[in-house]
Amino acid sequence: MYPIHSRGRWAAALLALLLSGCAASPPQPAPTLYQKLGGEQGIHAIVEDFTYRLADDPELVAFFANTNIDYFVGSLQDYLCVVSDGPCVYRGAPMDKAHQHMGIREADFNRLVDVLQATLLDQPISASARNQLLKRLAAQHAAIMRYQ
Repeated sequence: MYPIHSRGRWAAALLALLLSGCAASPPQPAPTLYQKLGGEQGIHAIVEDFTYRLADDPELVAFFANTNIDYFVGSLQDYLCVVSDGPCVYRGAPMDKAHQHMGIREADFNRLVDVLQATLLDQPISASARNQLLKRLAAQHAAIMRYQ
């Protein structure tokens, strides 16, 4: 049989070993929506696909007739990056100012959302990530429609 002080040392050593294992691996933070969307490459793919779909839609393309497409693409990428908790900075106009007096009707807005949903369905992202992004973007509806 081991003396009492020897058992105490073993118990202390075992406890220290167990606790050091816990301290060595802190819990990993949950991935951001930006990461779930595929990061920079994923956002780029979403915006590229979305832009081509807008260009192919005879009802929506008119809203972009006088738009610098390169600026639009860059701004949309930055905006989606920021909205999804990515490391970007959006320098474009606020949503109400960016869309003011464009004459967007509710039907136009809904059509654009349909195009975005179709775009997102074709991306290799989860339904949860798609829904999170759409929810965050839907929060801008009132601002976009403010000056119509």
